Amino acid sequence: MAPALALLGLLTPAAAAPASAADNGQWSVVPAATRIAQRPYFFLAADPGGRVDDRVTVTNRTAGPLTFRLYAADAYNTARDGGFAVRGPDEPRTGVGAWARLSRERVTVPARSSVTVPFALTLPERAEPGDHPGAIVALDERAAPGGAGLGVRQAVAARVHLRVSGPTAPMIAVEGLGVRREGRAAVVTYTLRNLGNVTLHPAATLHARGLLGRDLHRRELRRIPGDLLPGESVRLTERWTGTPGFDRVALSVSVRAAGTADRAAVAFRTGPWTGAASLALTAAAVPLALLVRRRLTHPFRQPARRTGRRSRPDRGEWLA
Repeated sequence: MAPALALLGLLTPAAAAPASAADNGQWSVVPAATRIAQRPYFFLAADPGGRVDDRVTVTNRTAGPLTFRLYAADAYNTARDGGFAVRGPDEPRTGVGAWARLSRERVTVPARSSVTVPFALTLPERAEPGDHPGAIVALDERAAPGGAGLGVRQAVAARVHLRVSGPTAPMIAVEGLGVRREGRAAVVTYTLRNLGNVTLHPAATLHARGLLGRDLHRRELRRIPGDLLPGESVRLTERWTGTPGFDRVALSVSVRAAGTADRAAVAFRTGPWTGAASLALTAAAVPLALLVRRRLTHPFRQPARRTGRRSRPDRGEWLA
């Protein structure tokens, strides 16, 4: 099952409500079946200035007729977890949402029946190459009961993965890496940003080394978006429990995807005794530094000769 699509809005007051992906148990929105197979999503390709024709099927699984508003929307990554999301019907449209035209904007589907609606994607001559994610959405404009007396509009959407021909440039970045201490745990925050023009499927690794270079912690990060869309970013948090009692840690997050990689690093101290330990290390370092300085100042110092008379400096000899 694809992840839930983002939030299309409430009737009263302005807020957000979840929309399902492909099927919510009451109705579904999927690409019309071809002679070859049923498609999970729309995978489309076109040249700038070109046109693609396709069809979407809306199925009503309930015992009564349902009426839907159909529209095309642009997609984005949610700020909460980077999930695939679509814009609401009244939000600005620049990509798939602006280029797709459905033959019907509203459709009534009888009980336990399906209706197939054609649509066309017409690209502008200056359409930028790369991926343009979006969706075809079926929105039930009736207000379903919601929390706190609010009415919720529900929607289901079929993803559209559109690739416009031309040069592709995958590029990912790790930004804003930071660490804060919570007892014996370190809370790591960072931002993944897609700076390229294709959808990325990133993998990331968290790695920590101690003061003497020994490995303290390494793991693959799981809470990252499966699809990081072009131009999108997501702020993520990881928790590392069981940090060492006292150490200076070099922590890094490395991310990789097809054709691109990046890494960010930060240093921090661990343990509840950091202040006292630093003071102790400083106190121990002072006499050592003085000793080193004295050695450097008088590198050839030797003890005086005991001859029963006052020693005189010979060549290459220093008086005690």
